[in-house]
Amino acid sequence: MQQEPPADRDRNEHGRAQQARPRDPLGRPLPYGASGVEPISEEPRSPADTLAYARALLDEGRPFAAHEALEVRWKSCPDEERELWQGLAQLCVGLTHEARGNTVGAARLFERAAGRLAAYQQGSGPTYGLDLPALIECARGRVPST
Repeated sequence: MQQEPPADRDRNEHGRAQQARPRDPLGRPLPYGASGVEPISEEPRSPADTLAYARALLDEGRPFAAHEALEVRWKSCPDEERELWQGLAQLCVGLTHEARGNTVGAARLFERAAGRLAAYQQGSGPTYGLDLPALIECARGRVPST
């Protein structure tokens, strides 16, 4: 028996909006009652744990979930690291759009990701072992030339 959608927007125990519908590996909502992928934890992780978790999600073919993991970090990181975590999250959203066949959306997100990562690279913030020039080149390389 299929569960009926709630009359109001899905909310968590604190009354905040939260999508309760199951999702496919690319983050698309599925019908209520369908089997979807396991949602990610919204508990903040350390930078190293966040990167390892996002990498594992990417390896599983779940770039949308990797974006969500990186978004949790960006919302809890020091202000001076925000460009790094937002850029990484946007890179994953670009991969999500690309996998969904949305090439225009993907290109826009890859451009934004490259811009944020390049801006962060100009500062002296920690990179947590990331090769920022390679990530920037990867993002820019995914944008079709016009």
